[in-house]
Amino acid sequence: MSGRWFLVVLLLCAALGAEAPELLEPVQTRYTKQEVLVPMRDGVKLFTSIYLPKDAGHPHPILLNRTPYSVGPYGPDAFRSGVGPSAAFAKEDYIVVYQDVRGRFRSEGQFVDARPFNPAKGPRDTDEGTDTYDTIEWLLKNLPNHNGRVGQWGISYPGHYAAQGMLCGHPALKAVSPQAPMIDLWEGDDSYHRGAFQLTANFGFFLFFHSQREPSADLHPAFLQPGTADGYRWYLEAGPVAGLPAKVQQQPEPIWEDYLRHTTYDAYWQARNLRPHLRGVRPAVLTVGGWFDGEDLFGALACAATLDQQSPGTDSHLVMGPWTHGQWASGDGSRIGPVAFGSKTAAWFEEEVELRFFNQHLKGEAGQALPKATMFETGRNQWRTFDAWPPRAAKPKTFYLEARGRIGSTAPSDQAPVFDAFTSDPARPVPYTQDISFHYSAPYMVEDQRFAARRPDVLVFETAPLEADLTLAGPLRPVLQVSTTGTDSDWIVKVIDVFPDDAPDPEDAPRGWHAAGSQMLVRGDVMRGKFRHSYSKPEPFVPGKPTEVAFTLPDVFHTFRKGHRLMVQVQSSWFPLVDLNPQTFCEIPTAQPTVFQKAEQRLYHSKALPSRLEVLVLD
Repeated sequence: MSGRWFLVVLLLCAALGAEAPELLEPVQTRYTKQEVLVPMRDGVKLFTSIYLPKDAGHPHPILLNRTPYSVGPYGPDAFRSGVGPSAAFAKEDYIVVYQDVRGRFRSEGQFVDARPFNPAKGPRDTDEGTDTYDTIEWLLKNLPNHNGRVGQWGISYPGHYAAQGMLCGHPALKAVSPQAPMIDLWEGDDSYHRGAFQLTANFGFFLFFHSQREPSADLHPAFLQPGTADGYRWYLEAGPVAGLPAKVQQQPEPIWEDYLRHTTYDAYWQARNLRPHLRGVRPAVLTVGGWFDGEDLFGALACAATLDQQSPGTDSHLVMGPWTHGQWASGDGSRIGPVAFGSKTAAWFEEEVELRFFNQHLKGEAGQALPKATMFETGRNQWRTFDAWPPRAAKPKTFYLEARGRIGSTAPSDQAPVFDAFTSDPARPVPYTQDISFHYSAPYMVEDQRFAARRPDVLVFETAPLEADLTLAGPLRPVLQVSTTGTDSDWIVKVIDVFPDDAPDPEDAPRGWHAAGSQMLVRGDVMRGKFRHSYSKPEPFVPGKPTEVAFTLPDVFHTFRKGHRLMVQVQSSWFPLVDLNPQTFCEIPTAQPTVFQKAEQRLYHSKALPSRLEVLVLD
């Protein structure tokens, strides 16, 4: 299922008290509950659920979570199964506030997806920043027994609202934690990745996310049953992307239609890019992300990097753990599928980082300040801290994709235009996972890639067995010299850790999985070729003409151990994670079957046309 989809189920189950009754009792024992309509500056009222500690012996800080996913259960006697960011906060006695954002569930007003931040607003103009400001102002004036300090947190869409909230300028907002926040929906977050539509994640999400104003009788969203377990085949036979809702007898969601109407980086998407506004941020910030988050890995890294560049005075911290989307709040973080990380990483984060951050800034607790960057190093499976990210000691290195599937450290010397070629056929695209289910598979981000390496339409390059550990720390930049016989083409690059043929199976390895020779995906992403020169002005390929396609993959912090190999796979489809490119320059969401064509793809690796991977290496 999609990452946002998964997170919504998690949040709704928690909100409805879906856990065992004995887990509800501590919340009811320690808190009273109020439900109020908080007025905004334009007269719209937002439904707000407030959990007040019964301990009145001392004032308490306020923690705010704003969400489009419902603050239920509704009713003054209906309690959530837990309050606050995690179980680590259970006995901290924060005043915890949940709010349905404008136009969602029991809040008034009109909902706007990723409502743009308005830096030039007048006294009665509103955006998510003003709604956050007005909410904080009301809470400070109307709640008893608070200490005047407010914090805000959220994961995924609520993380986006936290990122918007830190721009509100209220002096009482002292600490904010945007976690897996949507920062730029077109370039790398939920909707598009550099022009390539994220098909399964978005279609699954909009099957249940509608512009409802009132909660349904049952807030648990029902999973779509498309009549087949074979999602690959279903999407392949479904026809144009714009027509998918009709295939499941559902009226199109207006936001889905907006996404498909705006296929370039136009004013619609530019207005929803938060990066230009991350300046002069006053509260302390703890940005949290997962190395294997297929939804908003880009957003977490972009949020932290932009704050460092544009708001250097902000007390900003970054945490990246070995997690899928929101996994730090939904399990112990010890593994993803067959890949184990050697410890309960989520519990450590909750106790040693998240709770410490809010207690220091909202309760004034003493203790050493958090490091600038707290990063989990996969491969070695350890937490490390840095005073900057990427680490100051990381040095640039280039790996060249060579003939006969090799990766080398020196530029090619061949004068002739040496190349590898494959045929990309939209009728038989490369799957993104071995899982054939209909819904998005979050563990694909660490999946064994041998199923793809065996296909003739996937180019495979690898090093010799490494003679020493190799640690990559920071962004990865593939620079591909390519040509196509089509007029458009997708280029997917995957960076993979190949285990030795004698690698032993871990004691807790899933049944049927073997470590020997496995190809663990470390990072992969896509570039829609027509945007290679400009995100706003797509440009067709000249058939057969070599051209450069360069883009930046999100950061990694991974050590390829001695004896392992570094592998790079290059392909032109990743289905149905990414919508099919017809390999004809056109508007893809409405493209008819007649425009889909096979294309011969070439990847060059000569002296004049050196395809390569540029990385940062940490000794």
